[in-house]
Amino acid sequence: MKYIDLFSGCGGLSLGLEKAGFQLLLAVEKSPMAAETFYHNFINRIQSQDEWKKYNNLPIEEQFRRKLIVNEVSAVLDNINIMERLECEGVDLIAGGPPCQGFSMAGRRNPKDVRNQLPWQFLEMVEKLHPKAVLIENVLGIKQNFNKHSEKAPIEEIKIALGDLWPGYVTQLIEVNAMHFGVPQHRPRVMLLGIRSDIGEKLKLDLWEGFWKSGFGIEPSIVGYKPPTLAPEPTFKKPLTVRDALWDLKDSKYVVSIQNNRYQEPDAAYAKLMREDVSWMPSEIMKMPKVIIPENHILRNHSEKITDRFRLYQIFQKYGVPVKTFNVAANISLSTLEKKQLIQDELRKIQLPAKAPDGKVLGENIEDLFEQVMYLSTKKHSQRPLKWDSPSPTVLSLPDDFVHPNEARTMTVREMARLQSFPDSFIFRAKETTGSLRRRFEVPQYTQVGNAVPPLLAEAVGKKIFELLKKALKLTVKNYQLENYLKKKAG
Repeated sequence: MKYIDLFSGCGGLSLGLEKAGFQLLLAVEKSPMAAETFYHNFINRIQSQDEWKKYNNLPIEEQFRRKLIVNEVSAVLDNINIMERLECEGVDLIAGGPPCQGFSMAGRRNPKDVRNQLPWQFLEMVEKLHPKAVLIENVLGIKQNFNKHSEKAPIEEIKIALGDLWPGYVTQLIEVNAMHFGVPQHRPRVMLLGIRSDIGEKLKLDLWEGFWKSGFGIEPSIVGYKPPTLAPEPTFKKPLTVRDALWDLKDSKYVVSIQNNRYQEPDAAYAKLMREDVSWMPSEIMKMPKVIIPENHILRNHSEKITDRFRLYQIFQKYGVPVKTFNVAANISLSTLEKKQLIQDELRKIQLPAKAPDGKVLGENIEDLFEQVMYLSTKKHSQRPLKWDSPSPTVLSLPDDFVHPNEARTMTVREMARLQSFPDSFIFRAKETTGSLRRRFEVPQYTQVGNAVPPLLAEAVGKKIFELLKKALKLTVKNYQLENYLKKKAG
């Protein structure tokens, strides 16, 4: 079964769909940096930057032949030759996550935002190619109404539009959390799954009017609970943790040698999957040597003051001291005496001497610790250490969001990728990070990871769609055979 991945990014959604049984027909991604990662993993390993530059300069029809177009979706829609060839190929699934900034609760909720027009390009592709199935993924904000502008929520508009397209699509809105599908991360997302109406009639789909949530499938509390036909099946009742994801990664190496295949607690199965999974790879890439030293696992350099601040964050978290204690130190409206009283009230929760997870002592007594808080304070304290025995919070696109649970540093790209369920054989390309102004148009490695659909989540959803389309095909064949039999009998 063939799929198209629009707004593909680095390829998290494609990776899951490939593992579910689908085969790539075309991916479209406008960012050369994210597209470079996609090309390196799904098309061909890049041997030099000149090779990638040459690919970027290829005509759009030649890029189409190689299955990855580095351009806007609108450029594909405007190319008659490509659209005719796609129509002739026959598309089973069109999937994608249109850029979500315009829908985000944290962004400007303006329905006229140009970024909000991109889902309509997705719909135009569906209208022209009539795929058997449709999959849209986005942030939770796509559920919210534009109350200020008296307009419906974007996902509701898209659902209505899909129903109105010829020949029409029956759809199911779902809210999934990646931690219910084997991803060691609390990551709620909205998805819209659609099946073409003629296929839906054959399958006799049982659909819900509103949203189905993956949590319903973990602990159903309603007697007679029955999920909608289009709901993916949660695979993990007990969420995996940061420890499960990262226990075997240390410095720039693995803790346990991959050659002797020895794996230890806590969750050996997840680490083994991340370290050894190459099942998704194209055959020519699979011939490459196995990963012995994890790539993209480069430790970031920090000053001693920054690392001490990270250590203090870790100590605060261990003893339940709120990070806002740092804000007291930076509050110019308070006297030194007032600051000392407020801060020391919180510091008394800490067992002395105050020792960080890596063994460094930051204070032998309350007075020492108070001086450290004053010295290490900044105006902004948005970083937080990850907790070993909990799922990670939602992985975002900045490298400095999280501090390692017991090392005084931020996370590597590979560690963030582990939290997203990318196998170690999936290599991220382009530069690691970028400056604040360049974030508007550059998509470095950390951003690629943070923006991606977790592959294990994509795989679970892809399997559900694949199974339904396979079932519909069998029903079609069976009906065709029955019709022929009746015709022969009648003749």
